[in-house]
Amino acid sequence: MPQILNLRAFLDILRKNDQLLIIESEVDPYLEIAEIHRRVIARQGPALLFTNVKGSSFPVVTNLFGTNLRLELAFGKKPVEFVQRLVTFIEREMPPTLSSLWSARSIIGQGMKIGLKPIKQAPVLDNCMQPARLTELPMLTSWHSDGGPFVTLPLVYTEHPDGLGHNLGMYRIQRYNDTTTGIHWQIHKGGGFHYYEAERQNRALPVTLFIGGPPALMLAAIAPLPENIPELLLASLLQGKKLDMAVDPMGGHQLVAEAEFAVKGMVQPHLRQPEGPFGDHYGYNSLQHDYPVFQTTHLYHRKDAIYPATVVGRPRQEDFFIGDFLQDLLSPLFPLVMKGVQQLKTFGETGFHCLAAARVSERYPREAFAAGLRILGEGQLSLTKFLLATDGSIDVSDFPRLWTHILERIQWDQDLFVFANVSQDTLDYTGPSVNKGSKAMMLGLGKEKKRELPTEFSGTLPAGCSRPQAYLPGTLVVQGISYEEIPELGKRLAVHSGIKNWQVLILVDSTREATLNLQEFLWTVFTRFEPAADIHGAGQTVQRFHVGLEAPVVFDCRMKPWYTDVLEVDPATKALVDEKISSLIPASYR
Repeated sequence: MPQILNLRAFLDILRKNDQLLIIESEVDPYLEIAEIHRRVIARQGPALLFTNVKGSSFPVVTNLFGTNLRLELAFGKKPVEFVQRLVTFIEREMPPTLSSLWSARSIIGQGMKIGLKPIKQAPVLDNCMQPARLTELPMLTSWHSDGGPFVTLPLVYTEHPDGLGHNLGMYRIQRYNDTTTGIHWQIHKGGGFHYYEAERQNRALPVTLFIGGPPALMLAAIAPLPENIPELLLASLLQGKKLDMAVDPMGGHQLVAEAEFAVKGMVQPHLRQPEGPFGDHYGYNSLQHDYPVFQTTHLYHRKDAIYPATVVGRPRQEDFFIGDFLQDLLSPLFPLVMKGVQQLKTFGETGFHCLAAARVSERYPREAFAAGLRILGEGQLSLTKFLLATDGSIDVSDFPRLWTHILERIQWDQDLFVFANVSQDTLDYTGPSVNKGSKAMMLGLGKEKKRELPTEFSGTLPAGCSRPQAYLPGTLVVQGISYEEIPELGKRLAVHSGIKNWQVLILVDSTREATLNLQEFLWTVFTRFEPAADIHGAGQTVQRFHVGLEAPVVFDCRMKPWYTDVLEVDPATKALVDEKISSLIPASYR
């Protein structure tokens, strides 16, 4: 497989494999491109290259990684195989011997190709704007409720102010004007840690915003690596050779030579400005909050620069496929980093942070709990809201099977742990305030079942509840009157005598919508409850400071008044795209 060292090389491969659609009609980066993209990705359509973008001389490409096929075309199987072989070597051959090193010579040889390579002539230096003119870049406005245009594939590079490593992360960038943007550094993110330290020292933090470049660079910025593992080295691994870097003639950070754009500047300490709202990857509208300000100094771009973008929103979007690929790549590392964790899966259907599942060891009593704590304490995984864990020999990515397996074994008085008053993902508004909420861990351990699960409902429901549907064994989905009308309905349902033989009841606003398919079930359930506030049991005990429950257990997944709006396309944009979509996109992709 050829090495793909820049964006246009990847586009050539996509074109040769009928995975690129070129749209020459004029399109607007304000709402229109995003809606076209959403319709195409929903049909598993091709990448889209818009060559005539209103208000900009730069073409826009979207949906680069919106199928498993395109990810395979970009990276092949070599990176995954290398990580697997490296982990096997570490597990079996440490400390190494001469013979083991010789047997691993191909791994070592491939490892020698990983790193950074200085070069003198770099395409990214072809053109320079000083000062930057950010309004010339075709940044997308994806939703009518967005606070403005955003860079949706931002590759934000920072270095620790004391020289303790670098970070390449994807932190959204809202354009304010030609020279300034917001920078959405969330909690538990590497760039945010760098800024925290710089601000503590009352120093400005230099920032380089890369846009585009080798596909490997984009994936490395998204990867949930442990804090001290350099993302640029992952980019090198993914592309199969050292990453070319060039000196900026104006000083500061080195530049990724094959990037499409590089925007340089500073983030001053103690300066904030409102950022947002923004339609986020959970499928809701994140609100406006104060965030640091990126003050740009100059902007480089290739003479033939192409502006890559994506659209986030209600799963599944492009980030779903990227996230699954990165999990496949990095999953062999989990047992090394977190002892006792054999398999780990975060579910893109829920925006990743809302639900994770793990197969763990249980060699001694409650070892599974210790493994769960390791997961909840590891890097970005610490933002996980709900963790399912089992020691069973099953594939935890198969949610229906895993959920059933756990419900057959869980002891509600000791296997559900709720941790209140902890940090929660910035984009998750189910908690009492931004960044604050709760987490839960639910265990299903042992080889033997403790119960058989019902699959048909023949009981009764309390007033305010209707339309019961047995969606999974032991799990009854129930439609309830709105939370505004009866906030305590979840508690009433849990103690109702007509549902005693069920393990879990899911209380929702619409049974039909929640059970359309597994995607909608996972999204509706796990993005719409907060463990400490919305889990109710038929009974409750406190023993040795542990709160135990009695089945049935109700998860109240109705929309609450403080939740943000579900993302929906505005009527004007829908009508605009309806009118012209047939002239832009083949019928099979719209």
